[in-house]
Amino acid sequence: MPFDYTLDFKKINFRDQPEFYRIGKGEQGVLLVEPYKSEILPYWRFKSPEIARRSADQVYALFINYLAQQDFVGADMARKFLQKGYTRARRYANHKSGRKYAQNPQLTESKAAEKDARRKFLLPNQEDPVKAAAAAIFKAKWEDAKSNNLYKQLSQEHLAKFGK
Repeated sequence: MPFDYTLDFKKINFRDQPEFYRIGKGEQGVLLVEPYKSEILPYWRFKSPEIARRSADQVYALFINYLAQQDFVGADMARKFLQKGYTRARRYANHKSGRKYAQNPQLTESKAAEKDARRKFLLPNQEDPVKAAAAAIFKAKWEDAKSNNLYKQLSQEHLAKFGK
């Protein structure tokens, strides 16, 4: 199910209306879907391994709590925050500024030009072991979440009930 960015995210409560939720790919919608964004975002941090450990544990606890309530949308959003913790910390582990490109390659005129621009504007990696350790913490929790059997079952049920 592709993520539907055409929805009015400011007006939809996805806990009350899970039929509007589309899983999408990866982290799609992680900063849009309410009330989950507001419930999870305050715990999401990755500045150091200590902060990442506390954050990943808190987000994972929310994930488990959503599963206990049979709330797939909440669990999927918590899973997405764990994934985003990994990818964002990896971004800062590779690029101190957090910027991967010197210029935005998506501003090129075509997909073929964008592919070339990605190579041309890619900034060199500058490995930060602190952020890399924070990323590894999130990755482990993300792996735990996406392999959880109840999560997989609720995902299939959500797709069967609301998928197209």
